[in-house]
Amino acid sequence: MIKLIRPTVELKEQALDFRQEFFDNGEMIINGSELLDKTESYDEWLASVTANASPETVDPQWVVTDTFFAADDSGRIVGVIDLRHTLNEFLKDFGNSGYSVRPSERRKGYATRMLGLLLTVAKDCGMSEMQLSVERSNVPSVKTISRNGGVYVRSFEYEGEQADIYRITL
Repeated sequence: MIKLIRPTVELKEQALDFRQEFFDNGEMIINGSELLDKTESYDEWLASVTANASPETVDPQWVVTDTFFAADDSGRIVGVIDLRHTLNEFLKDFGNSGYSVRPSERRKGYATRMLGLLLTVAKDCGMSEMQLSVERSNVPSVKTISRNGGVYVRSFEYEGEQADIYRITL
């Protein structure tokens, strides 16, 4: 089993280890991490994701976003996922959520369970549907979205890659 937990100061070392595993595997993008892959300071990242979780403190250029780590039974961070409560012009092709599972923990069903847990959070926030986008070549993520009720809506091209948008009714 896994559970979704909010980032905290106490998770700093674990979070940095999580991030490093992606980098060590040549992956410089961690989807759903709200730029954990782009920031040097965990404390600054934590302040940003904490601020963005509230309508009163969200960055004016962004949308209210809840960010969660997925932790296994031992408390180890195995993934990260975010929930964007609304979509602005920039996000209309990216959707309400992004997620990543650490390379050593893939193919174990974590992404499917993470997204399933997030759907409950979204419903509890009053959302009636979620939109997710995925590069067509990312077959594991397409399966994750489909297993959680995703229905194909449309396609678009991003940085030369074909991507598809799916909708999940909550």
